[in-house]
Amino acid sequence: MTVPAALTPPALPRPAAPPRPRALPALGLVALAYGLAQLAGVVPWLGLGWDETVYVSQVDPHRPAAYFSAPRSRGISYLAAPVLWLTHWPPAVHLWLGLLAAAALYGAFAVWRPLLGAGRCALAAGLFAAVWSTLLYGPQAMPNLWVALCAVAASGCLLRAAAATGPARRALLLGVAGTVTGATLLRFPDGCWLALPLLLASVLHRPLRAPGPFAAVAGGLAAGAAPWVGEAYARWGGIAGRLRVSSAVQGDMGLRWAGGDAWRSLNGPLLCRPCTVEPAQPWLTWWWLALPPLAAAVCVRARRGRRITTWLPVGCAAALSAPYLLALGYSAPRFLLPAYALLALPLAAGLLDAVAGHGPRYAAGAVAAVLCLHLATQAGPFRHNLHVARETTARYAKVAAYLNAHGIRPPCLVTGAQAPPIGYSAGCASGNLAGNNRNLTRARLTAKAARLPTAAVAATRHGPPPYARDWRPVRVPGTGLTVWVAPGGGG
Repeated sequence: MTVPAALTPPALPRPAAPPRPRALPALGLVALAYGLAQLAGVVPWLGLGWDETVYVSQVDPHRPAAYFSAPRSRGISYLAAPVLWLTHWPPAVHLWLGLLAAAALYGAFAVWRPLLGAGRCALAAGLFAAVWSTLLYGPQAMPNLWVALCAVAASGCLLRAAAATGPARRALLLGVAGTVTGATLLRFPDGCWLALPLLLASVLHRPLRAPGPFAAVAGGLAAGAAPWVGEAYARWGGIAGRLRVSSAVQGDMGLRWAGGDAWRSLNGPLLCRPCTVEPAQPWLTWWWLALPPLAAAVCVRARRGRRITTWLPVGCAAALSAPYLLALGYSAPRFLLPAYALLALPLAAGLLDAVAGHGPRYAAGAVAAVLCLHLATQAGPFRHNLHVARETTARYAKVAAYLNAHGIRPPCLVTGAQAPPIGYSAGCASGNLAGNNRNLTRARLTAKAARLPTAAVAATRHGPPPYARDWRPVRVPGTGLTVWVAPGGGG
């Protein structure tokens, strides 16, 4: 018997499936891993290094400012300023900068996602984040990593502006101006070198041939340079004077091949000056030697629609590495961080393009193999250089504690070897009579020592500085240093 349709009970609606949680994008996972690696592997172990104390002392309201030499720029001081108003405790400073660095890594490479795709951007960010110096310097108050991220974002914003219109184009051009400003505030010479290929692209790339892109780059450069130029006139008599002093501080810059220095210091030391050391673990430097031919290969093989997205980051990387490879008389691994960040973009795209036609399993395996090999080359240098940096900063803190224990307490003055980091840790002003950080004369030092607790720090094997021969020695065990306390300057 057939039941009339009118009497058939209506079908109950199926319960709606619960919404699936949205997965964190691959780039977000890379940034998260980078942040966690800093928090676990760097932040708890490091005090503030030499250069860091110079930068943070400029904005620390509780410590005297160390001498700020001509080659430096103040951008990284501005980044550290918010936490320094609350505390100068090194782990807090490093925690703040480490969290910022992870967020900035995500933001900088996310700019490229519409240009290269999510997978390529995540792989590029992963390759860059895995470099040992990227990890070690992420939470430190040093400018090079931040220049790198500004350069990645600036080049991506400029290329995206070429295809955008209306408010989106204006927003992207503001991004160009802002990131070029940031790079120039962080390191004035690097900002100039970054602007050069961006300006050339604004002239040579047809979709960018308009006043807006050129003005965004030029305006960002001018805004970022303004504090540096103003300080040049206030302290060195003008731009030419500051450049002349900067060159002298950096060993009389001029045309010379410094690539050998960069290779020798690739895995440390953190500052190679003069760079006469043998390369550490040279069997782990193959990736660096492979970068130029790989970059050339991806430029040659770039598809017509993606040539500019390959050529511009390679051009920016070449420009930003030029002074460190062709003009500087010493080297440090962090100097080439901007080049590594920019080259990671076309290299990641080229790798994924090369394996794309072989199936997802093959592609995933190839990418995993490359990442594992890359991590294997970085793990040893990271552990070694972290240990060296940890020992160095611990030595600064130990000497500062001895100073405080022997009556050198604020307001006070520290001079001699390693005066800026030791003085900052002790809460004292720092000064020197000679060298690149010379900011005192013998007469001024004598006058200060008569009214302030004053100490000179020198290597024990060298004895006291000439002006401190009648000062009281206090040897600091385990450091190789002796503190010479001025008469009446300490208890």
